[in-house]
Amino acid sequence: MTAPDTVLIVDDEPKIRALLRDALVADGVTVIEAATGAEGIGAALESRPQLIVLDLGLPDMDGVALCLAVREWSTAPIIVLSARHSEDEKTRLLDAGADDYVTKPFGVPELRARIRAQLRRARMRPVPGGDAPVRAGDLEIDLAKRVVRRAGAPVHLTPTEWELLQELVTNDGRTLTHRHLFHKVWGQSYGDPQGYLRVYIAHLRRKLEPDPYHPRLLLTDAGVGYRFESEGV
Repeated sequence: MTAPDTVLIVDDEPKIRALLRDALVADGVTVIEAATGAEGIGAALESRPQLIVLDLGLPDMDGVALCLAVREWSTAPIIVLSARHSEDEKTRLLDAGADDYVTKPFGVPELRARIRAQLRRARMRPVPGGDAPVRAGDLEIDLAKRVVRRAGAPVHLTPTEWELLQELVTNDGRTLTHRHLFHKVWGQSYGDPQGYLRVYIAHLRRKLEPDPYHPRLLLTDAGVGYRFESEGV
């Protein structure tokens, strides 16, 4: 019998923790709670949860600092809750290692769905360079062989297109910021990241999407970056 997933909730508001705890327990999840950043790090180290729900407004620690601390040793998905809506804030958190970002007030059914999706991806995500190709609809991406097929036919990608696609696919479901992708693919810290990426994402969509004008695989997070959704088709 498979052990239930463990989710750590780090939030200083007891009512929010209780709301999330009741919702997640109903999904068969084991819930651990922490009211401060320090307690959250300690609980994460001790319990090694499969996912962390993190409130940004903690009394003792900045959310970015906590993300960076956890990312030193854990790859567990981190979903951030915040009343702040700024794109700069979202970008900072994603760069620090967060996987998703939900603004308050939020709907519990949507958050539960996001948690289930992240847990599912964490269990199913292939090891980069491993044997299992990534499949999305009629698209097959073999990272080990550096081969892409659509409906069984090979798809030619330029080296830059491949590097961009590989980075997105190995972070399936996670938004990667313009700055992150620009540095990973072009190895530069200067230039126009959004301009470069807009062109190459358009190229990839034409080659990989069933309808490049209504993308379902290569998605835009406006003002922040892009993400690959293997479950999009």
